[in-house]
Amino acid sequence: MRFVWNILAVLGLVAVLGLGFAAWTFRGFDPGALSTYTDLVRNLASTGNAAEATVWKRKVADGLSFKEVDESIREIANSNNIRDVGALPLGDEVSNMMGKPWRKLKIYLYCNPLTAAKMVDFSDAYSAYLPCRVALLEDKKGQLWIYSLNMDMMIHGGTPLPPDLKKEANHVKKIILDVMDRGSKGDF
Repeated sequence: MRFVWNILAVLGLVAVLGLGFAAWTFRGFDPGALSTYTDLVRNLASTGNAAEATVWKRKVADGLSFKEVDESIREIANSNNIRDVGALPLGDEVSNMMGKPWRKLKIYLYCNPLTAAKMVDFSDAYSAYLPCRVALLEDKKGQLWIYSLNMDMMIHGGTPLPPDLKKEANHVKKIILDVMDRGSKGDF
């Protein structure tokens, strides 16, 4: 019994030290940083895939065609007043290069240029995250999905953004999630 008690005491000590280390590590970070990283680690552990752990995805409702969802995504983005700065019909390009059909994949590039400029002024590294991307993908089973980068790391992952910039970044996040949520249902 004494052995079990000692093991539990050691585990308790490790847990307390771990919590202390986490608190020390995340001092000065955005208040949402710990939950953002916890979610990231949980997603990574469950999928074993770093890319999968850092994206949002929505399954497209059955019965909707690629063309219908494509139109929906573009209309929703436009209604949210986010600038369309390009689209990459990557699946079509792959089909052309291979000389045979391949899955459908289109990547939409959206941006609020003024918010983007403020993000880059805050940290040049944010330029690698621009513009916001939304991908419409036909998976290997023929099911359509909408993907986008999980923006929580940019918004909450480090030292706090200035309040006005955080508000703008959260607004862009809200738009991207709206595009994904409504687009996956074929709404306009």
